[in-house]
Amino acid sequence: MNFLILGAGGREHAVAWKLAQSALCDALFIAPGNAGTAACGKNIPLPANDFDAIARFCVEEKIDLVFVGPEDPLVNGIADHFLADDAVKHIPVIGPSRQAAQLEGSKAFAKEFMMRHSIPTAAYREFQVGNYDEGLAYLEAHSLPVVLKADGLAAGKGVVICQSHEEAVGEFEQMIRQQKFGDASKKVVVEEFLDGIELSVFILTDGSDYALLPVAKDYKKIYEGDKGPNTGGMGAVSPVSFADAAFMQKVKERIIDPTIKGLKKDNIPYVGFIFFGLINVKGDPLVIEYNCRLGDPETEVVIPRLQNDLGALFLATARGALAQETIKEDKRAACTVMAVSGGYPGDYKKGFAIRGLDQDTGESIVFHAGTLARNGETVTNGGRVCCVTSFGDSVQQAVNRSVEIMGNISFEGMYFRKDIGYEFR
Repeated sequence: MNFLILGAGGREHAVAWKLAQSALCDALFIAPGNAGTAACGKNIPLPANDFDAIARFCVEEKIDLVFVGPEDPLVNGIADHFLADDAVKHIPVIGPSRQAAQLEGSKAFAKEFMMRHSIPTAAYREFQVGNYDEGLAYLEAHSLPVVLKADGLAAGKGVVICQSHEEAVGEFEQMIRQQKFGDASKKVVVEEFLDGIELSVFILTDGSDYALLPVAKDYKKIYEGDKGPNTGGMGAVSPVSFADAAFMQKVKERIIDPTIKGLKKDNIPYVGFIFFGLINVKGDPLVIEYNCRLGDPETEVVIPRLQNDLGALFLATARGALAQETIKEDKRAACTVMAVSGGYPGDYKKGFAIRGLDQDTGESIVFHAGTLARNGETVTNGGRVCCVTSFGDSVQQAVNRSVEIMGNISFEGMYFRKDIGYEFR
């Protein structure tokens, strides 16, 4: 089979790395890819949102299946685009329709879906310009802390936990009146704060059945000790010790199964990954958010721990045959540590040469994220630059290995957290 991966980050490098090992993989293309994906297949200079160009490429190269990494093309309707084009409608797209992708594309849509299908989540209200004053009054009377979320896509940075009413009102004004996150914050969801520990649960679904992947936990705060602003993710670990059989049974019964049934009941076909951002509150799982794709950097620990042939899983998904598949997990723990550019998640510079990337071992893998091959060297090309994923008999051992390898990688302004997985050591 000829596979096409859309995207350019660490998630896409991890998927490319895994797909290249598939017994079904004859040719692998990544659009646009990065300096790391070029070692797994052929990078194609096509933007992930140029649907017409992507469709033409699929015809020219006889692509058999498309995997969509980032959320933007999914929310913008690439799956619908393919179904409406006679030349490519026969090519399966691993990713949901535009309507289904609203589970991530609109926080309000997701909350309404959860309320409609009795899926446990935080209490909430939504506000925009039309009921702005009502929102102010609601915030001023709300218990603290209080959570404000931009309704639309904000690159993982549209969530603010406010510790005072003054801060909440200020953030609310910045989001709606000053468009802090652009169109994404024209509408704001205000949620109660849930006190617990977060985890990420992923399923691959063919619309009827699903395969549950290894569970992970990511770390979004820029600084050690979970301090500072949110980023797209500074690292992740898998498995998560408290996500035992009893807890995961609750997740299946209260969250995953009702989500699949709810999509069917609402006549929303869904083929692809669903990422459940969950929080464990005194032993009970609640949904913080849905994503309509694999998470990043969780993918960089989930995919290496997956022992199945990923190409075969994708093919079973496209054929509606996931019920016949059994997920196999590596028993070892995995940790990924992300290196970021100086200034990230704020302003940062690109184009710095990266040294020490060639350090893959039996226990460690270097995945590229924001990298670019230029004039014979690899340079920085994003806020999150690269990550090191390592295996270990424990989370502690996996973390130590990743930190050690990362210490041999360098570029100007480089920063990484050394405390990923601190709760589980």
